[in-house]
Formats: sequence, structure tokens, C-alpha cells
Amino acid sequence: MNKLLKYFLIILIFGSVEAFATENFFDEAKNLFDKGKYEESKFLLQRNIVFNPKDAKSYLYLAKIYETEENEREKEKNINTTLLLEPDNEDAMYMLIDLKLKKSDYTKVKELSEKFEIICSSLCNKIESIKERLTNIEAKDES
Repeated sequence: MNKLLKYFLIILIFGSVEAFATENFFDEAKNLFDKGKYEESKFLLQRNIVFNPKDAKSYLYLAKIYETEENEREKEKNINTTLLLEPDNEDAMYMLIDLKLKKSDYTKVKELSEKFEIICSSLCNKIESIKERLTNIEAKDES
């Protein structure tokens, strides 16, 4: 076997192992998240992002962890990154709407809720709640 072929096989094997490892980081991180082990999950999600910076799921789960830590700045940053990578991510869109509702950002909520109605599939039951909360913001603005 010539040297070039050996190097090619080594690169191929290590590339496959690395791809498998990055997927395992997310799966294990999600498992830890589901068990409420947020710090360990956060570490693995961040590690997954190092190997796979375009993994929208990792950013979404980081946002969920920051939500439990009440770190709104990091939560919003990770939600925005999720939506940048995956504009039709229903969970991230709903989380951003919720965040903007808390900040009484009427214009942004209205814009996001219109898009949310178009993309929703599993969270469509949240639309009425969004509209109701949006109406409450409008009422406060008129007072």
C-alpha cells in the first residue's frame, strides 16, 4: 500500500470518528438536559458547537438552559443564532416571541407572530395565547 493511500485512509477514519463523536455530544447533552443536569449539558452543547458550529439544535438547547438560569442576554443570543441557522425553527421562534412579549416589544411580537402562524406545526396551540398577550400589550400602550 502506498503512502498516499495510507494517509487517505487515516484521514477518512478519523473524519468518520469525529463526525460520530459530535453527534454523540448532542445526544448525550440532550439526555442530560432532560434529566435536569443543565451544567453538564451546557458543557457538552458548547463542545458540540466547537465541532459543529452550524448545529441549530445545540444553540436552541443552550437557550433553554439559559432560560432556566434566567440569563436573558445569553438566551436571546442563542435563540437568534438558532433562527439564523434555521429560520423556521418553531421552538426558537416561540421562545423569542415570549421574550419579546416580556419586554413589551409590540412591533417585534406582531412581526414574529405572523411568521409563527405560517411555520407552526406542533406549537400552533400557542397562537391564541400569543394573541391574547399581544392584546394586553396594546391595552397597556393605550392607557
